[in-house]
Amino acid sequence: MKTTKYMLTALFLLLGLSAIFVACKHTTDDTTPTPAKTTITSIDPATAPVGSTIAISGTNFSTDPASNTITIGGVTATVVSATSTRLVVVVPVGATTGPVAVTAGGQTAQSTGSFTVTIPSLKPVKEIKGTYFANLNWKKDTIYLLRGMVYIPADYTLTIDPGTVIKGAGPELDPAGQNMSGTLIVERRGKIIAKGTAAQPIIFTSAKAVGQRAAGDWGGLVLIGKAAINRPGSTTYAGGVRGTVETYNEFDDNSGTLEYVRIEFAGTSQPSVPANKLSGLTMIGVGYSTVIDHVQVSYSSGDAFGWFGGTVNAKNLVAYRNFDDDWSSDWGYLGKVQFGVALRDPAIGDPTGSNGIESQNFDPGENTGGPLVQQNGLPQTAPIFANISNFAFTSAPTTGLYQAGIFLRRNTAISVYNSLFYGYPEGVHLEGTATGTLANITSGAIDLKGIVLANVLTPVAGAGVITTAQANTYFTAAGRNNTIIQTTDLASLLLNGANFSLTAPNFLPQASSPLLMNAVAGGKVADSFFTPVTYRGAFGTDNWLSGWTNFNLTSTDYDR
Repeated sequence: MKTTKYMLTALFLLLGLSAIFVACKHTTDDTTPTPAKTTITSIDPATAPVGSTIAISGTNFSTDPASNTITIGGVTATVVSATSTRLVVVVPVGATTGPVAVTAGGQTAQSTGSFTVTIPSLKPVKEIKGTYFANLNWKKDTIYLLRGMVYIPADYTLTIDPGTVIKGAGPELDPAGQNMSGTLIVERRGKIIAKGTAAQPIIFTSAKAVGQRAAGDWGGLVLIGKAAINRPGSTTYAGGVRGTVETYNEFDDNSGTLEYVRIEFAGTSQPSVPANKLSGLTMIGVGYSTVIDHVQVSYSSGDAFGWFGGTVNAKNLVAYRNFDDDWSSDWGYLGKVQFGVALRDPAIGDPTGSNGIESQNFDPGENTGGPLVQQNGLPQTAPIFANISNFAFTSAPTTGLYQAGIFLRRNTAISVYNSLFYGYPEGVHLEGTATGTLANITSGAIDLKGIVLANVLTPVAGAGVITTAQANTYFTAAGRNNTIIQTTDLASLLLNGANFSLTAPNFLPQASSPLLMNAVAGGKVADSFFTPVTYRGAFGTDNWLSGWTNFNLTSTDYDR
């Protein structure tokens, strides 16, 4: 019996060792990979309203949008685009504040925190996309969302009622899949009638939520007319706009009306080509029958206002915290502009050098061929600007992001009168060749009079064949009535105490300011377009900004 007991014990021990050996061998030889884990690492933004887009970052997502299931507060969302690490989705109707869940490849991940759904728009949202071969009327009881490149073609008119809000979507919502941001283009012979009021301005802005808007969120507003441009007809447009400039000579062309209009957070229609920017308001060959009056461009990722050829005139313009130049003219622009104010954020600018006024005739080169008429029979850039105020640095200007208050080159023949430029590294920059810019300041084709330069490191600078001495001699010549205010005398201008406020500026000079007198008259400013005034800069005693402008737009809720 004892022997049998020992034999059984040995047998059980042997079987146990065999089981351990087999288990160990199985574990050692198992080469089946552990499935990659689906995770959520972040949600940007973490707060947004219904209808807006958010980006979910993580791991092991499907690159096929349809193979991912996303719920926000338990409601399934539409996937706009997908990579293995990033999903862009639309916050769905009915979504409530709560966790976000992603199911991909048979696995489900849930966010550790809640996503907050803000109060949805109290107005219906209508998506606008493609080309509209119909007359349209947009009303203030609806918010209009521009998706991709939106065109108003020849012979059709878009009418926008006072108080209407139009939002530009980002590239992720381009219905054509070309990653183009929302952009409104009024083509040749098309028209836009956007007549806001001081109490109810028309607003073009970003589709992003309050607190998350930024320069370049969408493309901007583009007007294309049939007035002359001094570029070859095969020249393509900037920003991915379709077509070419062609060749026209209808100086009185009419692209419609913009009155009491704000354009915000625009400038980037084609994010895949960052250098190919638009202005907040881009005008290409626009004729003088078009009305541009009381327009504010804010936070553009390019220039604020860009004139490319054409003859359109404009009054009462505001440029606020834009990235590049405030007033840019090129391609043979011949129009007139009066009353414009630009307020800069010194921390925001283009590393290539942001300017107040930048004017050139033909890039590249000068395309010389005689005053006002080029060798190809098309016009030379020769606009007239009057009563402009540009404010950059309040303290000593620094180079790096800024260059000049007035930057002229490449055979421009611009004239600037009764204007103030404050806080630039250079006040006036004259650059060019003997047959271009130098010839124009000698002949009087370029005319700078009644200009005040204040808080500038170098008042007048020359470049190219123009020496700084020549530029100074021209600018300070008797009869030009130009003034350079030394740094120690800046207080003598008696600017408003709120002049440089970035959230609530007031540009009306104090009652005894020297800016309220000594404006030049006659000559080109005797043209009937210009309102006769005695002051220099954009303001006398009338604050034409009242009611319709906005200097706190990053926190403005347009959904109500």
